[in-house]
Amino acid sequence: MRLWLCIHVPLLPLEAIRPSWSEPGCYAVLQQGRVLVASHEALSNGVRFGMRAGGVATVSPATIVLDRNLDKEGIALNAIAIALLQFTPEVTCADDFCILLDVSASLTLFNGPLAICRRINASVKALGFTMTLGAAPTATGAWLLSRSHRKKFRPLRHRAVTMKTLTALLNHLSCTSLSATLPYAEWLSGIGACTLGDLRKLPRPGLLRRTDQHLLEELDRAYGLAPELFDWIKTPATFSARMETFDRIEHADALMFGATRLILQLIGWLVSLQQAVSIFVLHLEHERGRYAIAPTEIEIGLAESAWHEEHLIRLLQERLGRIELVAPVIAIRLEVRKVTAMLPPTMSLFPEPGGSPADLNRLLELLIARLGKSNVLTPACVDDYRPEICNTWVPATDKLSNKNESSNIVERPFWILAKPIALLMRDDRPFYGSPLKLVRGPERVEAGWWDSQTIARDYFVAQNTESSCYWIYLERTSEPHWFLHGLYA
Repeated sequence: MRLWLCIHVPLLPLEAIRPSWSEPGCYAVLQQGRVLVASHEALSNGVRFGMRAGGVATVSPATIVLDRNLDKEGIALNAIAIALLQFTPEVTCADDFCILLDVSASLTLFNGPLAICRRINASVKALGFTMTLGAAPTATGAWLLSRSHRKKFRPLRHRAVTMKTLTALLNHLSCTSLSATLPYAEWLSGIGACTLGDLRKLPRPGLLRRTDQHLLEELDRAYGLAPELFDWIKTPATFSARMETFDRIEHADALMFGATRLILQLIGWLVSLQQAVSIFVLHLEHERGRYAIAPTEIEIGLAESAWHEEHLIRLLQERLGRIELVAPVIAIRLEVRKVTAMLPPTMSLFPEPGGSPADLNRLLELLIARLGKSNVLTPACVDDYRPEICNTWVPATDKLSNKNESSNIVERPFWILAKPIALLMRDDRPFYGSPLKLVRGPERVEAGWWDSQTIARDYFVAQNTESSCYWIYLERTSEPHWFLHGLYA
C-alpha cells in the first residue's frame, strides 16, 4: 500500500519573512488589509485572523504589521521541497501552503513511517518553519489530515495507515475541509451534511445535479476511489541557493541558522541527483549601492566527497567560527563548484582498527576547516630519486599520484631530516653516539644533473649498539664523507 505524507506550513506567510528561529515577537501579516496569519505572541495579545490593521493597533500596539510577500513565500516553499528530496524523488507542491511526498519506496531505507516522519519534522524545523503532518494511503487524504484540528506534529501511532483507518478519520472531518464544497457550504449545512461521512451518504445523482463533477472527483480521490496525478518538481542541473538574513548580522556565528537552511537544500539536491559535493562556497553579501562591499567567499574543499548533513554543517561551523566579518551581512548564498558521483560506503567483514579511511578524511577536513588549508599537511611522494625531494609535505587536500613508486621506497625511513648531519669517523666506522654497523645497502643514488643539483651517494641502513636504526649515506666525492639523513621508528 502506498503512503503519502503532506507537510502543511500554516505560518508560511509570516515565517517566509521571519523564520521560526528568528527573535520572537508580536508580528502579523496582512492580506488586503486584514490579518492573514499572526505569531503566537500576537495572538496572545488579542490579535485575531481577519482583523484590520486599525484593530491590531488597538488591541496590541506592540504588534508589528507586515505586508504579505508572495515572492518570498514561493522561495520558501521551494526551499522546503528541495530539502525534502533527500527522502523521496516524488515531491510536489500543493494548495494552501502544502507539500506532498510519496514515501512508499523510502520506508525501508528510513526504518518505517514513524522514523521518516520524525526526520522530516526535524528537517522542516531546521529550515525555520512550523509544520503539521498528515499521513495517508492517498494524497488528498494526507492533505486533509494535515489541515485538520491537529496543530502540532504528532508521530504516527501505527507503522502504516490503512484505508479503513483513513476512511474513519475522513468521515469525521467537516464538509468544508474539501475546497470544492465551499461554494455549497450553506446548502450542505441546511440539509444536515456537516461531515464528509454525511456527504458520502447523499445520493450521487442528486448531489451531482446540485453541485458539480469536481466535488465528486475530489471526494473520490480522498477515499482512494479515483486516480491521483501530479507533476513532480524537477531538480535543477546546478545548485545555487540564496537567503536574506532578515537582520544585519555582525557576528559570523549568527549566520549558522541561515547556512543550515542552505545546507539542507544542498543535501536534498545532492541525494536527488545521486551526487556528492567536493567543493562548495558560501558567499556572504554585504552592503549594496553606493557603499557596496564585495561579498566574502568561504570556500570549503573536502578530501572525500560527501553528502551527509551533519558533516557539512560541522565543517561550515568551524569555518564561520574563524571568520571576522569586514561588514554586516545582509544575505548569504551557497554555491556548488564541484560534485562527484555518490559512492556507497565500503562494507568490510573485518574493518580497519582505529577507523576507516573515510573517518581519516573527515578528520582532515575538520582540521583544515579549523586551522586553514596551509596548516594541515600530509606526506607525499614526488617522482624524483633524491630523498630530500622525493619525500615532501603537501596540503592535505592535494592529491598526488603515487603510481610510480618503486619497491625500495618502502625500505626508506619515514622521517627524513631537513638537513643531513655530518658524522664523525672512529676506527674507520661512522659514529653517532656509538659506532654504527652497516646492516643493509648500498642503495646508489645518482641524480639531479637536469637541474644542476647533482648528487652521488651510497645509502645504507646502519645500527648502533642499542639496536636503533639510522639511514646514512656516503657522499661519493673526491673526499668521501658520511652523513645521517633519516631515522627509523
